[in-house]
Amino acid sequence: MATDQHCKDLLGTLSEYVDGTLQQELCAELEKHLAGCENCRVVVNTLRKTVELYRESGEIEDIPDEIRHRLYFRLNLEDFLKDS
Repeated sequence: MATDQHCKDLLGTLSEYVDGTLQQELCAELEKHLAGCENCRVVVNTLRKTVELYRESGEIEDIPDEIRHRLYFRLNLEDFLKDS
């Protein structure tokens, strides 16, 4: 799944979008982008499902770095990993 710079910029707002705290105009811009970008829709849907499963689990533990890195790699979001 290749992402261009616009996708990467918008994907940087996903946490706020999924949490419902993203500014209205940015939310509208992201939703417009999602309407035409299958790759980003997959990422958003995967994130939503991951958050939902995490909340259902009731566990509030940090994700181990190795698992977080594998998840980001699998979602082609390794650019968003912070250097440790």
